[in-house]
Amino acid sequence: MGRDSLTIKGPFDIRNSIESGQPLAFHADYGHKGSAFALSYSTSKGVIEAALKGKQLSYSWNGEYNSRSAREEMERRFRIKDNMPSIYERISTDEFMESAILAYNGMRVTQNDPWETTLCFILSQFNNIKRIRGSVRMLINTYGTEIEGSERKLFPSAEQIKGASIEELMKHGAGFRAKYIKHAANFCSGSLDLDSLYRKDYEDAKEAIMEIEGVGDKVADCIMLFAYNKMEAFPIDTWVKRVLETVYFKGRKKRIKELHQFASERWPGMEGYAQQYLFWHARSLKLRRKA
Repeated sequence: MGRDSLTIKGPFDIRNSIESGQPLAFHADYGHKGSAFALSYSTSKGVIEAALKGKQLSYSWNGEYNSRSAREEMERRFRIKDNMPSIYERISTDEFMESAILAYNGMRVTQNDPWETTLCFILSQFNNIKRIRGSVRMLINTYGTEIEGSERKLFPSAEQIKGASIEELMKHGAGFRAKYIKHAANFCSGSLDLDSLYRKDYEDAKEAIMEIEGVGDKVADCIMLFAYNKMEAFPIDTWVKRVLETVYFKGRKKRIKELHQFASERWPGMEGYAQQYLFWHARSLKLRRKA
C-alpha cells in the first residue's frame, strides 16, 4: 500500500461531491476520522482511501495503483484541477443558482470509470442512494476480484457481471434492473468499446450509449457527464424538471427537449455543472421543508 497527499487549491466540498447522487457515492464508505472527512471505495484497479483535512487531501492505495496512477485517480475523480471561481462565474446566472453555489461551494462534478458509471446509473433508476450503495457493495463482494493482501475486492468488470444470471443479479438487490444490467454487461464486453466514446462528440457518444437496453435520456446524460466529462450533458430527472419549471418557467410544464434547449442557452458549455447544483439544491430544499 502506498500513501501520498494533495494540497487543494480553491473551494472543495468533498462531502457534497460524493453524497450528491454521483457514482462515487454509490459505493463509497465514508465518515469522519478526527476532524477529517474520510472515504474508501473500490475501483477496477484497487481500493482508494482518502481523508480531507482543511486543504490537505491525504490518500492511500493498493492493488494495481502506483504513486503516479493513484494521484491521477484522485485528480481525475474529484476534478481537483477545476477552476471553480471561473465555473461559478459561468453558471451564476440568477438568484437561485447563486444560492445553490453559496450553499454547496466547492462541490465538484466527479469523473468516474465508464463501466462503473454505467452500472451505477442503471441501478439508480427508481432507486435511492442507500439502496444503490448496498446493491453495488453486494456486486463487488460477489463478483469482484480479490486484492492480494486485502479483504477488499475490485469493482467487477462487465465481463465478470456478464457471467451472472438475471436471477442472481436480482438476489443482489438489482430488482427489475437485473435484465438491464445483464444486457449492459453483454453489450459493453462485446458490441460497445466504452473507451471509444471518449473520442466521440457528445451527441454521437450519447446515441451510442443509448443502444444499451434500459438506458434512456437521463441515464445516458449521467454517463456522458460523470464518465466522459462531456459538460454539454444535462441530466433531467424529476427534481431537475421540477426546479427548472418552478424557478425559470413560473410553474409551466415543459417538455424534456425544451428544458435541454433552455440549459444549453443559459449555461453553454457548463450545463453539467449547472445541473449538479440545481439538482442538489432542489433536493436539499425539499428535505428541509419536510424537517
